[in-house]
Amino acid sequence: MAKKNQKLSYEAKDIQVLEGLEAVRLRPGMYVGGTDIKALHHLVYEVVDNSIDEALAEYCDEIEIIIHADESVTVTDNGRGIPVDIHPDKKVPALELVMTKLHAGGKFGGSGYKVSGGLHGVGLSAVNALSEWFEVRVWRDKKEYYQRYEKGIPVTKLKVVGDALKKKTGTSQTFLYDKTIFDKEITYQYETLVQRFREMAFVTRGVTIKFSDERTNKEMNFYFDGGITSFVRYLNRNREKLHPVIHVEKEIENIVIDAAFQYTDSYAESVYAFANTINTIDGGTHLTGLRAAITRTINNYARSKKLLKDSDPNFSGEDTREGLTAIISVKHPSPQFESQTKVKLMNAEVKTHTQQVVGEGIETFLEENPTAAKAIVNKCLTSARARQAASKARDLVIRKSALESMTLPGKLADCSSRNPEESEIYIVEGDSAGGSAKQGRDRHFQAILPLRGKILNTERARLNQILANNEVRSLISALGVGIGEGFDIEGLRYWRVIIMTDADVDGAHIRTLLLTFFFRYMQPLIDTGHLYIAQPPLYRLSYKNKKTYIFSEKEKLDIFKELGLSPEKAQLQRYKGLGEMNPRQLWDTTMDPATRTLLQVTIEDAAAADRTFDMLMGSSVPPRKRFIITHANEVRNLDI
Repeated sequence: MAKKNQKLSYEAKDIQVLEGLEAVRLRPGMYVGGTDIKALHHLVYEVVDNSIDEALAEYCDEIEIIIHADESVTVTDNGRGIPVDIHPDKKVPALELVMTKLHAGGKFGGSGYKVSGGLHGVGLSAVNALSEWFEVRVWRDKKEYYQRYEKGIPVTKLKVVGDALKKKTGTSQTFLYDKTIFDKEITYQYETLVQRFREMAFVTRGVTIKFSDERTNKEMNFYFDGGITSFVRYLNRNREKLHPVIHVEKEIENIVIDAAFQYTDSYAESVYAFANTINTIDGGTHLTGLRAAITRTINNYARSKKLLKDSDPNFSGEDTREGLTAIISVKHPSPQFESQTKVKLMNAEVKTHTQQVVGEGIETFLEENPTAAKAIVNKCLTSARARQAASKARDLVIRKSALESMTLPGKLADCSSRNPEESEIYIVEGDSAGGSAKQGRDRHFQAILPLRGKILNTERARLNQILANNEVRSLISALGVGIGEGFDIEGLRYWRVIIMTDADVDGAHIRTLLLTFFFRYMQPLIDTGHLYIAQPPLYRLSYKNKKTYIFSEKEKLDIFKELGLSPEKAQLQRYKGLGEMNPRQLWDTTMDPATRTLLQVTIEDAAAADRTFDMLMGSSVPPRKRFIITHANEVRNLDI
């Protein structure tokens, strides 16, 4: 902040105008959400989204994405090809206009695309601005065109480089992200991109998406003629289904509403929303309309068939969503998103249309399938009873927590600070590790909560059963955010919630149980960036009166190679548990903010995370067995 006596100039000469794509390079967060790995993947999505728009317009049925060894990415489609003729007003080729000007594209007037994911016309130009170089090839009008850009600026003119064979049309774009802008040491993650392209193929019927990674020689192809019905079947492949997939699709006022849903024997809700094939991870009006329609229609049916007694209250939304797997996909000619990263749909009319279409569809299904309808209502009845039991248990916890002295579990060693932003809590396994952590911590801002044994597997339990578990209750009380309908992130007592478990099989299991609980019942804690995993060392190396802590097998091999050591000549201690370290060692390696390493838990793809937790922690054994067999050779540090 400037000192009071320091005068800052604020004249006409001080007004800065960013020309062309300078604004994108200066403020990438406004256009792709930041400079982290999520933003890096967003570059790929922006380019692929344009090819998907060609597929939605029924001009493209094949899209190929390749990650090259040098981290450059090529996206090729067989659509119409970006126009290359001279723009009548700007007097430059349309391709160059699209690549270098913000808010330039064929998605504003409605003549180029009836439906598209593009909204602001900044996608391609933003990717171009944030790329070290970008090359475009267009096949159109029986010719092949080429142009190259560097940091958003054309370095060649658009030129014809050959003939397009066999009436070939389409666009191929290759770009290398600018490593001076994005965070260092980030790289494209194959699995993250696979999940995104699989979802795109599900919600874009009839398109083939080919994805290959030349860095690892991995490749995947996707084609789903069943659309989102196939998506629901895929999500539920390891679950016990109560009925066939319900699918409804209808166009109202040029807005296509496409929904598919199915109830299973699970306790979690798995609902995902898409707008113009874009995964709107924060939902929006289409998701609100879907949920409202399902709750209202099931209540009406249960009342009309006397499956709900007159004295019974209506099912809540929570009751009708237990065990529900649903996909809602809308295609809108003028979508309104919350931001350029398109995480939430805002069109108010979509809620009304979705409620109508979904309500009519599920009402017809219930009337025509009385056995399935009864199974759905019984599922909701069981959920309602469990919710009421959970509410009583939750009220009991709240009543016990009326005074702060009773709010916190006795095993919690709290910190002295009452400022959540500077406070953190370590969730550790067992009294031994808890004792070392309590002695080694900084009492001012670090709290320690030891858990006894393994907590309940919350993937296979309802909320009332979860609240009956002492360890889970202690965790809920310590964090201060509540659970279920009473969850409130504003009550969080510690800005960093850190899982710290032993570096062995049991530690990994406990960590997975905790992650399952947080994902299913406290997901906003993850979404807001408050959940972390501590990284304790695997080894302590003693060599020439020096002690070095080693955190991975690769690091051990690198150090041995650097020092020219063989395992026989070094004193190497393997830490199987946190309790094996004394308080000072634990502080130096795992708890000191100046030297520790924390992994922040994020959700790149909620649908993928849902499937993973269902596979690892759900009741179906065969998928888990297949996973173990498939990945058995990748296991390291298995305790025998």
